[in-house]
Amino acid sequence: MRAVVQRVTRASVTIDGEVTGSIGQGYLVLLGVGADDTRAEADRLWKKLFGLRIMEDEDGKTNRSIDDVGGEVLVVSQFTLFADCRHGRRPSFTAAGDPAHANELYEYFVQLARQDVSRVATGTFGANMQVELVNDGPFTIVLDTDAL
Repeated sequence: MRAVVQRVTRASVTIDGEVTGSIGQGYLVLLGVGADDTRAEADRLWKKLFGLRIMEDEDGKTNRSIDDVGGEVLVVSQFTLFADCRHGRRPSFTAAGDPAHANELYEYFVQLARQDVSRVATGTFGANMQVELVNDGPFTIVLDTDAL
């Protein structure tokens, strides 16, 4: 699994002109599921993400977790995180999980987040979404379960 995590002051997702999910301070998580990913990868990714100390403390240091600050999470599925651009100019997405598999793991990841965070919003799997955010810092990290 791959996640692009952005620390935000606010973020939202809109589908067909309607805001379907929004958060205040916390993380916008763009989540990609690979063809070979399992619940074990989702567990490992969430555990790492939840424990990361990338929120600022009173001295402006990245010393607090999302739990420490009562932050919120917006999770948006994004298969394009598995784009392979090594050949030609058109990306290949064959490493991305098929939609049924990817949706199941996306929903499982959201369920894990909801066990630990009081406010978790989502996009809609497979929908054309517009994502808006105010990146705080800016602070963006990439997590890949192959490297955790």
